[in-house]
Amino acid sequence: MERIAITGSPGVGKSTVCRNVLKYLACTYGGMVSVDIRVKGERVGFEIKDIATGKRGILAHREGSGPRVGIYHVNIKDLNSIGVAAIKNALNSELVVIDEIAPMEFKSPEFIKAVEEALDSDKSMLVVLHQRSSHPLAERIRREFQVYTVTRENRDNLALEIADKINKSCRYFKNHSHQI
Repeated sequence: MERIAITGSPGVGKSTVCRNVLKYLACTYGGMVSVDIRVKGERVGFEIKDIATGKRGILAHREGSGPRVGIYHVNIKDLNSIGVAAIKNALNSELVVIDEIAPMEFKSPEFIKAVEEALDSDKSMLVVLHQRSSHPLAERIRREFQVYTVTRENRDNLALEIADKINKSCRYFKNHSHQI
């Protein structure tokens, strides 16, 4: 079982590294990823996507009525119906992917509970973790996971390094390594 957290400064490429890791995996995975919503090059929000089903929604946007984190309003409805559901469904996979565990997501008690369920499971996990969060869940992940800090210098090589580490612990990889 591998437990890996990717962290780093805002905008350094944490989510990109996470998505690039997925390209190299030989095991089954599920969970949620988030992507910037940009208008004319300016970030106005974040989209949430269930990796397994492709279902998409709005995690947070400058316009909205949900709880605020900075300039964004968190869309609790989509976070719960897409993100939380994706994490719970990923428990049927070999690897649970969660991009990102951060202040926006902490606005949902259901999200926190789903992440705790995954942490209490025997599943390998790959998460993107907010660098400065002092939330108890973030602190637990820092204690229990191998933490990689993304920098502009290492971000291009980090995905393959992380994927290799996950693949070595992957049941599918071990059972089919002669075919790869």
